Order: sequence, then structure tokens, then C-alpha cells
Amino acid sequence: MVFDFLKGEFVDVISWLDDTRDTMVWRFDRRGQAIKYGAKLTVREGQSAVFIHEGQLADVFGPGLYMLETNNMPLLTTLQHWDHGFQSPFKSEVYFVNTTRFNDQKWGTKNPIMARDPEFGPVRLRAFGTYSMRVGDPGKFIKEIVGTDGEFTADEISFQVRNIIVQSASQVLAKSGIPVLDMAANLADLGKVIANAITPQVGEYGLSIPEFYIENISLPEEVEKAMDKRSSMGVVGDLNRYMQFNASESLSQPGGAMGAAMGAGMGMGMGAGMAQNMGPWGAQPGSAAIPPPPPPPAPPAATAARVWHLAENGSTHGPFGDADLARLAAEGRLTRATMVWSAGQDGWKMAADTELVHILDQVPPPAPKP
Repeated sequence: MVFDFLKGEFVDVISWLDDTRDTMVWRFDRRGQAIKYGAKLTVREGQSAVFIHEGQLADVFGPGLYMLETNNMPLLTTLQHWDHGFQSPFKSEVYFVNTTRFNDQKWGTKNPIMARDPEFGPVRLRAFGTYSMRVGDPGKFIKEIVGTDGEFTADEISFQVRNIIVQSASQVLAKSGIPVLDMAANLADLGKVIANAITPQVGEYGLSIPEFYIENISLPEEVEKAMDKRSSMGVVGDLNRYMQFNASESLSQPGGAMGAAMGAGMGMGMGAGMAQNMGPWGAQPGSAAIPPPPPPPAPPAATAARVWHLAENGSTHGPFGDADLARLAAEGRLTRATMVWSAGQDGWKMAADTELVHILDQVPPPAPKP
């Protein structure tokens, strides 16, 4: 009777169902850690069961249904020197290890990474992304990380994994030699290099990194603002043409200066026409009032001489009149290939493509050699 009672006190089925989504290891607790010989061990897909007997790792079981007998536990049998079957319980600790992937783990650099960019020189970079981890070697993970912790979560190891990732990412980005402007196109390749670099280190913990992603590599805010200004200048292009375009746009608006000027001119014209039709003192057309004679025409305004600007070695010179241009042509500073500009001209042009060609045609060729 007493023996049957003791047999009923020991567990018959050992299993683990987890719905927490972040538990990596869970220890099966039993009073006195007494497990009945012949008990059933159920290990589901995505799990492993690790037996610890008297502080030593005895066996690791993969997915399946097991009867805890000597023929199924060769290591445990060797430790205990059991040469034959028995009915008495044995005392061991059973740890269930979750071997599925723990996804959406975050990583990022706390401090900027100093790197040497071939275009901008020394720069500071920040990087962040995600990764997934899983237990690849349950026995090593128990020995190296978990120890005797009865419930071990992903948060307890993710901080250490992040430190390993950041260290390797800093070295890879600093030595990559990839220009900052081209890093976005090489995120996948950089991620593979970092993943390969951290694999041996996390493998010492019994872990593996199935997926690793770099979501973004960024520069300091002040550097990004400077790059935005530089990009804007590249989009604008010719500053003179851009200003002319803006001026024409503003003048063409109904409420702009051109609209106001046109409205005022139309008002003045209509007022003058009405005054002529009404006659003096508002008299009706056809009255005896004689209109005053029209004013004499104004003499034609003198046309200002056209001046020119020259571009030499990245800088502009001028303005130059016809006499100056003739002198420059004689000195050889003004040639057909010289870039010139004058008011009203659409951008810089070669002198040969402008009206200055008549000045160049008057320059005599070099004197013949004696």
C-alpha cells in the first residue's frame, strides 16, 4: 500500500506548453525533483528537453515522445551505473528550451561611428535595424547562459547580443570604404558581412542569428541639412535662369506686379479716352469746344551701347565696351572660343556664336616669319 502510494506521487507525463512568445527556457518543477522511472516525456516541435542530473548535463531530447527508461537515457545510465531496470524514482532537472526564432529583435548604435568617407572626409554614422535569434545548441545554451534560472526570457540575452552586433557593425562600417551616399544601395551586403562576423561569437552561447537586417544608416542632423542644401543647388542649376524664371512666374500672377501695372495702364487709357469723348467740363461729344493741339513728339532716346562680360579661369571680367573688346581681341584675351555674356542673352555663349564675331574678324593674323 505504501509503495503504491509513493508511485502515485511521482509524475507520469512531462511536457511544456508556452504562450508567452518570449520565454526561451522553462524548468519543469516537481517536488524534490523526483521523476518516476518509465514516465513519458513529450517534446513538441520547436522545443528541446535538457536533462541535468546532479549538476551535470545528462541528455538532450529533440521533438518526440519518450519513455524515460535506461535504453532511452544512455548518458544518464552511465552516470548512475544502472545496469538493469528498476522501479524507484530518480531525481533530475528537466529544462525545456524553445528552439523557434525570436523575431523583431532591435539593435542600434548608442554613439556615432567614426568613419572616413572618400568624398566628405571624416564622418559620424549611426545605424540601426532588426535581427532574429534562435537556440542552436540547447545544451551549450543551458551551460553557458541559463544556469539554474527556472524561467529565462529573450530580454535577458538580447542586451548582450546587441553589444556583439554593435561592436561588429562599427568595425564593418568603419572599414567598408563605401561612400556614405552609396551605403543605402549596399545595406543588404553590409548586413551579410555583419551577420557573418557575429556568428562565431553568438555561437559560443549556443545561439544562431538566422536573419539580420540594417534598416538605416544616417548622418548627424547638421550634416544632413548641409547635404540637402547642396542637393537643392544641384537641382536649381543655373542661378540666373532660376531667378528669371521666378520673376516671370510672379509677374504672370493676376495679383502680381505685372497684373497691377497692366490694370493701372488700362485704367489710365480708359480715363484718357473718356476725357477726350466728354470734352471740357464734361461736355457731350459734338459740342463747340475745340480740343487743344497734340504735344510735339519726343525726340528718340539714345540707345545705350551694349557691354559684355568675359569668363576667364572660373571668374568673370567686365563690363567691356566695343573699344575694350577690340583691344582684348588684339591682345589675344578675346578669341572665338572665349565664353561671353551680355544683358538679354540666354546664358553664356562662345564669342563666335555672338555678334562679337565682327570684332574678331577685324583682328589681323600673326605676322609672317622673316
